[in-house]
Amino acid sequence: MHTPRPHLLFSFGTLLDERVQATLFGGPVPSRPAALAGHTTTPLRITDATVIATSGLDVHLTLVRQHGAEVKGAALRLTDADLEAADAYEVDDYVRRRVRLTSGETTWAYLDARPLRPASRIVIVGDSIAYGRCDPRGGWAGRLAAAHIAENETGHRLFNLAIPGSTLTDVSEQTPALLGPRLPDTLLVAAGINDAALPGPRTRTDRQLTDALASLADTAMRHNARLVVAGPSWIDETRTPADDGLHFTRDRALALRATLRTWCADHDVDHLDLWEPLRDRPDLLTDGLHPTPEGHEALYRHIVTLAHQTSRRARC
Repeated sequence: MHTPRPHLLFSFGTLLDERVQATLFGGPVPSRPAALAGHTTTPLRITDATVIATSGLDVHLTLVRQHGAEVKGAALRLTDADLEAADAYEVDDYVRRRVRLTSGETTWAYLDARPLRPASRIVIVGDSIAYGRCDPRGGWAGRLAAAHIAENETGHRLFNLAIPGSTLTDVSEQTPALLGPRLPDTLLVAAGINDAALPGPRTRTDRQLTDALASLADTAMRHNARLVVAGPSWIDETRTPADDGLHFTRDRALALRATLRTWCADHDVDHLDLWEPLRDRPDLLTDGLHPTPEGHEALYRHIVTLAHQTSRRARC
């Protein structure tokens, strides 16, 4: 009886080894040559004894972004069971995400679990909080830009394209035309609080939110960029303004947060939850919605921690 092999997985390292395939999959699996543009590799030291025993190596390779580079490997055709075995084999420093091969096919690949660490060219889209309103230093995005570029003045870029007042639907419509000349490898979507407004003509339903996220995922994939969704941040409902008939409630903000988390988990997309840094800290908000400079600093530090946190099972 034929066993379906519905999954395509790009590999350039130990998963191509015959011994590893014999251990994980029971023998060799169908494959063909493949390449992944916009990436290069860097060593990753492994401490998990089971992984070392299977591969015979305590240093594996991990993908990092580099414009103009290319990693050659193979596309493996896997069954459901094979993919589960590969997931179990990979240490916590890796997560399985969708990428686009040079052939144009989309496939799985194991990427750095810390979504901003391997990034080179980051584009941020969102609303006034991502834009940096109420902070002369450009908010959390301005701080992230300064640190990212300082790390590699030659190769690193960050473009903040956030527009105050935008909803996720607005962002999904605005973004495609903005990405081409910026050559992004990472699209950081700051899901702002405008999507939590009630009542009014711009109130968003879960279907509108998920449609916007799906559109942004398609846009990112067309550029072979990694999609990262951040937000929302905590609000002080007692002080939120009622601008243009919009009213912001904590329950709606929490519902937005739940929708983002669920969608990202269901679609294997990275989510940076920004709720906790400002939670129950009205002193870090200027008007119940927009962070003060100190609030933006707290968000920035939280984002860096989430995007660069160290795994429990392996360490670079």
